[in-house]
Amino acid sequence: MGSPCEIQLFAEHSLLAKQIAKIAIADIQRLEAKYSRYRPDSLLANINQIASSGGSIEVDEETAGLLNYAQTCHQQSDGLFDISAGILSKAWQTQQDQLPSDVQIRALLQRVGWQRLDWSPPTLTFRHEGMQLDFGGIVKEYAADRAAELCQNAGARHGVVNLGGDVRIIGPRPDDRPWRIGIQHPRQSQAMLQTLSIHRGAVASSGDYQRYIMIDGMRYTHIIDPLSGWPVKHLASVSVISDFCVLAGSAATIAMLKAEQGPEWLQTLGLPHLWVDAKGRQGGSLLDD
Repeated sequence: MGSPCEIQLFAEHSLLAKQIAKIAIADIQRLEAKYSRYRPDSLLANINQIASSGGSIEVDEETAGLLNYAQTCHQQSDGLFDISAGILSKAWQTQQDQLPSDVQIRALLQRVGWQRLDWSPPTLTFRHEGMQLDFGGIVKEYAADRAAELCQNAGARHGVVNLGGDVRIIGPRPDDRPWRIGIQHPRQSQAMLQTLSIHRGAVASSGDYQRYIMIDGMRYTHIIDPLSGWPVKHLASVSVISDFCVLAGSAATIAMLKAEQGPEWLQTLGLPHLWVDAKGRQGGSLLDD
């Protein structure tokens, strides 16, 4: 998943805990192999090969579910959450030391947009050549949810799945105490912004502090507005609590993409949340918890 991951489980004995953990880890590895954009043998690589030439492909039920969710996120975000926008990262490589040209960004924008494809389950059709999909904003959170559910189905009643900071709880601790989940400070790598105490559900965060480049003293994050082709810059981090990790993660990312309107949009969701903007100001319903 491209980040540190851990599973903590309480079980009747260590052997059972290890057996349950193996089930979850195997499924996480399956999802990474299936949807990684860095593996030439993944399903996503096959989809993108077809996308590059403007063709069609029939997908399996699991992939159809992810595409349905991506479509919903696109609609709910007014087009800001777009799984076809990953190609814009070509203009913002982490090793570069200068800004991309407007010509380069405009050329890439011609290959971005959910509206440029037809999704009629189970058939996905790309109406424009040169497109690519990237499930990076969904799959890690989906994997955390699945891992937690697999652990519960296998007999685990207490534990936590943490995939790179996207956390799904498997019931409270055995003594019914809540899990304490730290939210990283976006500008102080060794500091916690806040520590949450939760018995169930999920916590996910999105921010500009993990993957970014600095050019002339300005921070440019990997979270890119698919309408402008430029990285977002108003919010530094957003954390959301929800029943499901995939919902918390997409809500946090959409808020980042909505920039100045992000905090107000989060309020309309009614989900517990915390945000920090690029100037260090904080807000959200979790601020005083």
